[in-house]
Amino acid sequence: MKENTFSKDHTKRTLLLLALLLAAVFTASFLFGRYSVSLSDTVRILVRRLLEHIEKMATALFGEGASFLPETKPWAEQTEAVVINIRLPRILAAAMVGACLGAAGAAYQGVFQNPMASPDVLGASSGAGFGAALAILLGASARSITLLAFVMSLLTVVLVYLISLRAQGSRVMSLILGGIMLSSLFSAGTSYIKLVADPNDRLPAITYWLMGSLSGIRLSDLAAAAVPMLIGTAVLLLLRWRINILTFGEEEARSLGVNTNLLRLAVIVSATLITAAGISVSGLIGWVGLVIPHFARRLVGSNFRQLLPASMLLGAAFLLVADNLSRNLLAVEIPIGILTAFVGAPFFIHLLLQREKTL
Repeated sequence: MKENTFSKDHTKRTLLLLALLLAAVFTASFLFGRYSVSLSDTVRILVRRLLEHIEKMATALFGEGASFLPETKPWAEQTEAVVINIRLPRILAAAMVGACLGAAGAAYQGVFQNPMASPDVLGASSGAGFGAALAILLGASARSITLLAFVMSLLTVVLVYLISLRAQGSRVMSLILGGIMLSSLFSAGTSYIKLVADPNDRLPAITYWLMGSLSGIRLSDLAAAAVPMLIGTAVLLLLRWRINILTFGEEEARSLGVNTNLLRLAVIVSATLITAAGISVSGLIGWVGLVIPHFARRLVGSNFRQLLPASMLLGAAFLLVADNLSRNLLAVEIPIGILTAFVGAPFFIHLLLQREKTL
């Protein structure tokens, strides 16, 4: 197994450049859209909204006081609505979901020691798709669709894990095969739901969700998803140096005092948690978890201390760019899952044709 290694100075500079890239793409994303908003208006609107929240917190803590914000706003109400209610939730969602999928992909590839592993490997995506399709068929609210997609995604991984406990042979292989089996089962269930769904109402909504989109997302949706995202990424970041030990092999890792089964379980649960949280608000967005860790590995090497943060930064920037293209490339919005597939599918073929596969 070939391993990429870089100096500490190189990886620090690369991580700093990736952070600056993400900041630049994040800021520029506010300027793209059908409704033109200047950078100065965007900054002033965001700063004012932040100061309003600070003022409310100060009032709640210390009582009513004099407001330090001017009453008049030098921009149209429509401009503020576009920035706060439409672009801010969408841009935050793209960054958060991209970071989670990138981190989950890197974690899966490290745990399974397989360069083709991705967040789809345990059936999390198929389970989420089935849950969302079922909720849409039943006419549930947008929040209920998100919740059922999240619950079904986690339930799928729990079932896969329980199957692997009862199966004989390699635990890792049992997890992968169990994921493939349940993915096929839930995909069949989703196909049946599409078959019986109303073609004039429910079917288009199900199809659009399955293609992935960040349109119509609200800050309240992000607030609910942010908690599992934060918990899962925090655990992965804390354990990232231990994931390196798994690359030494099962026996050597155990000789170093590492409980490999417990470590794998913690990483898989955390990676699945952030995958499920991301998919529940964005729909099915494939390939990010497969492609991004490979690009990050070329930039910072195979050490998970740097690889995991790099995958998060690169994943967030990549999905922001993809979302900007999806809503501005044509007169009608292109589902973001289609654009990520255009990048991911050729890269997957490239991996299949490679003779040397690296982690």
